[in-house]
Amino acid sequence: MPEHVVLVGMMGSGKSSVGRRVAEALDRPLLDTDALVEERTGRTVRQLFDEGGEAGFRRAETDAVAEAAGWPEPAVIAAAGGAVLAPANRAALADAGTVVWLSATVETLLGRVGSGGHRPLLGDDPEPVLRRLIEERTPLYEALADAVVVVDDLTSEQVAECVLAAHRTATEAAAR
Repeated sequence: MPEHVVLVGMMGSGKSSVGRRVAEALDRPLLDTDALVEERTGRTVRQLFDEGGEAGFRRAETDAVAEAAGWPEPAVIAAAGGAVLAPANRAALADAGTVVWLSATVETLLGRVGSGGHRPLLGDDPEPVLRRLIEERTPLYEALADAVVVVDDLTSEQVAECVLAAHRTATEAAAR
């Protein structure tokens, strides 16, 4: 199984933008699970939520996580924020490679997600929803992560460097 770099964290933590930088630095493809869901279904995440609710989206997400985790060549995986909710997804991501949690405060996330218009879970008042989601998901991210990068005061370039350092450390440890 190839050694993937897996990015987890809340929406707005920078998984996609940091993932692009890390993928470029490692000369690997970026597998964004939300993009895989949209490619597989031909519908946007918002459309999937509207048509089948969160449960319908999560089923498609599990398929996308399995596809990314089983990718035959080393890749960088940007896992959707809620992908960690399903035990099967957590197991697949943990087995896929080095898992790095991009941790952020609710204030940082609010500044990045704005009104949340394109993020179906946030509704019309993102702050209380983000606070609840962070509370629910933090223990899952903590249990899954091989490394944690607190992104609040870092640029995406700095976060990418931290992710690359965590990957190097994990790769060196595995070689011993």
